[in-house]
Amino acid sequence: MEQEIKTAELITEYKKTRGKLLTIATAESATGGKIAAKLTRVSGSSSYFKGSIVAYSNEIKINILGVKKETIEKYGAVSRETAKEMAQGARKLLNVDICISDTGIAGPMGDSSNKPLGLFYIGLASISDSIYKKITLDGNREENREKVTELALTMLNKFLSKYNQETSD
Repeated sequence: MEQEIKTAELITEYKKTRGKLLTIATAESATGGKIAAKLTRVSGSSSYFKGSIVAYSNEIKINILGVKKETIEKYGAVSRETAKEMAQGARKLLNVDICISDTGIAGPMGDSSNKPLGLFYIGLASISDSIYKKITLDGNREENREKVTELALTMLNKFLSKYNQETSD
């Protein structure tokens, strides 16, 4: 529960220094809502966590989150481009400051020559920035999903730390 508590602390720090509460949402595919579940384990998270969309199918990625069909056709559902568009789309749809997303191949099926089992992308979108991280894991399905969830929270917390530093200057 360490990462979730850190998220709450960083959001509280931002509010103390800037007078505004940051809001967060998730757009999850391979993790199936695990990131949202961890964030909401913290008491008081309802003040900053606004919601989550589990977009497991390409249909939901395209029709709800606004991922371009061309993006999935050209790069695939498991790609940095899709992860970034998922985060951007959910950020706008849920009207939040920051959204974190994931897409990947948890296993045991889905392996292909150019996209192996354990390949994941985490996306993060804010009002001013969109970033991604590529991850390759070698655990079983549940280990991979759990590890990506932790890595997504770590990425979110690094972003929030940097965001706090930049906005306090």
